[in-house]
Amino acid sequence: MPNIMRQIITHFTDDDLYKFTMCCAVIDNYPRAQVKYTFIDRNNSVYPEGFADELRRQIKALESVVITDEEIGFMKLRCPYIPFWFYTFLKGFRYKSEWVKVRQDAEGHLALDIEGCWSDTIMLEVKLLAIISELYYIMTGDEAKIDLEKYYHKSFAKAGRMIDAGCVFSDFGTRRRASFGAQDTVVRAMSDCSRQNTAPGLFTGTSNIYFAMKYDLLPIGTMAHELICAIAGMYGPQMANYIAMKTWATTYRGALGTFLFDTYGWDIFSLNFSEDYANMFKGLRVDSGDNINELNKIVEKYRSLGIDPRTKQVVFSNALDVDRAIKIHDYASKLCQPSFGIGTHFTNDFDDITPRNIVIKLIAVKITESWDFYNDTCKLSEDEGKYTGNPEVVRRFMQTLHLTE
Repeated sequence: MPNIMRQIITHFTDDDLYKFTMCCAVIDNYPRAQVKYTFIDRNNSVYPEGFADELRRQIKALESVVITDEEIGFMKLRCPYIPFWFYTFLKGFRYKSEWVKVRQDAEGHLALDIEGCWSDTIMLEVKLLAIISELYYIMTGDEAKIDLEKYYHKSFAKAGRMIDAGCVFSDFGTRRRASFGAQDTVVRAMSDCSRQNTAPGLFTGTSNIYFAMKYDLLPIGTMAHELICAIAGMYGPQMANYIAMKTWATTYRGALGTFLFDTYGWDIFSLNFSEDYANMFKGLRVDSGDNINELNKIVEKYRSLGIDPRTKQVVFSNALDVDRAIKIHDYASKLCQPSFGIGTHFTNDFDDITPRNIVIKLIAVKITESWDFYNDTCKLSEDEGKYTGNPEVVRRFMQTLHLTE
């Protein structure tokens, strides 16, 4: 490990678009809400000695990262759905390390607790995960296994296969990337491939705003489970999807119309997905469960509302690689307008390196700082048993929604 660790995040927009669009919606609708998040390593990894101390230094270094006029200019040009008042907020935004508490136990397991105003702390998730992922490889020595020249050709070939198959796809890989350089290489390779390849597929862009700006691409993204989870904590899970759709429409008025439906499973979402919102939203995103089964439910729902599913976009983002995406495309292209957001397989697919299986999830919320208590929340999914949150809270939500474990 080097004596002086480089700063991993140095650009304010080295982040996913959805954190910005979500932040804007939060300010617009829940400006006083307070939240708690927690870090989850699904593999229960042991981190190198001193990892927590270096992570604290990296988080402290975020306080020096501010948005530039160039970044604002790019977002105004490529993200016209974001109201201009939001950029005034971003110009004054400063990260504060006090929002994050980092611990590492005697065995080396890592824990993070995040608490604060929702409109502030919402901007931490992606940056923290990217830092933890890259820092792990630096401190374990795995960074030496990363050959970016070789990875350029590997990424170019992946893009070529998907474009040749007719797939419309984008990079969603910021959170668990092997490094900043790895994601830079992926976006450059896929952008080059798409511009050279005349086949029917298309690399549409990246979720990372900085790399979209660097390579003159479209920033891709809409929303996350976090919005529905917070609303469920404040008001209950039965109508959380409906309230989230209404909230999103209040801020974006029909733009950014891809809804992430699986926070509490298909059944409750389907009851909330009325004809007006089915027509307003451009489509739905599949992020858990069996991709084909979920698509069939979506198609059936649209047809039951008198809507031709072939006019609707379905975005697939559930643990995809190139082979799975092409297989899904061959089936889905007859039923809808499929597209694919691929993360870890794009930005962390190196020989002899194990991608981090890490997430940060919202676990509690209160609608105003004047409340002296939080409401617990959790995330379910269409993956049976893959639930995030306190087990007692998960059971309570499942009982409320008449779900069985």
